[in-house]
Amino acid sequence: MNTDLPIEVRGTTKRYGDFTLDGVDLAVEAGQIVGFIGQNGAGKSTTIKALLGLVGLDSGEARILGVPSAELARTSASKVKERVGVVFDTIAMPSHLTVAEVAQLMSCAYSTWDEQAFSAMISRFKLDRAKTVKDLSRGMGMKLSLACALAHNPQVLILDEATAGLDPMARDEVLDLLREFVAVEGPNGEPVNAILMSSHITSDLEKIADEIVCIDAGKIMFTCAKDEITDMMGVARCRMADMESLLQGGALGQEGEVRMLRHDYGIDLLVHDRFEFMREHPEIPCDRMSIDEYMTFMLKGEAAMGFGLPKGGER
Repeated sequence: MNTDLPIEVRGTTKRYGDFTLDGVDLAVEAGQIVGFIGQNGAGKSTTIKALLGLVGLDSGEARILGVPSAELARTSASKVKERVGVVFDTIAMPSHLTVAEVAQLMSCAYSTWDEQAFSAMISRFKLDRAKTVKDLSRGMGMKLSLACALAHNPQVLILDEATAGLDPMARDEVLDLLREFVAVEGPNGEPVNAILMSSHITSDLEKIADEIVCIDAGKIMFTCAKDEITDMMGVARCRMADMESLLQGGALGQEGEVRMLRHDYGIDLLVHDRFEFMREHPEIPCDRMSIDEYMTFMLKGEAAMGFGLPKGGER
């Protein structure tokens, strides 16, 4: 493993009854935001818990800042844990405490606690110090969790559905804060911080992620640069006659390279370079690809070359 990487998971396996996290590989470089996506129960939270040392591994390795996950639960790793900020999808704070009391508790837990930074974020998020945790909305609770995670000056942020429950404007506020976090530079101008962010809100990841990793049924299905998906790829909206022409003309490349989704009205085709496709096939509409659409193609689509066209022409 590369101990210089802020986050690295290699061949991680964990068995839970009927579910198996199966040989997961994942890495986050300094200065990078990696979006971690997948359906409910796909293995995102289990991967994160294994990375944090909250569950033991059956095989493989996981490291944060070069420290194996198994060591993170030990007292000797306390200094490393101070450099890791974590936000889960639930508010992990005593419900009777006020926002001000949460800050006092955190200042006792972290020697690196920065009260000035916390106050600035509380003000930025418009959080009332006198309010108790139980009186905060889900969105405000997530903001408080994020402020706590950032106020002890971490180098790595691990976020599990941290923008869940936030309205669009509040999510944009949080995304701006995350951009600022990864923009921090070391003394020689090198990037130092990194974020692993699981989310069902893929429109957030389209705004800030550098790379997308998709997991399904405990296995990594793809790892792809976000810009490759959203800037280069496309969805060609084909009629049956269009597909027949593309197949006969050899425009779809080698078998298995291109995936498609069949609908009653026609076929959606995954296009790796939509600009080239539009130049060569201006008669076929081709839309920009979203992360959600790419995930659907990869999880539910089929190889275009394996498609048998029905008789009777186009629909």
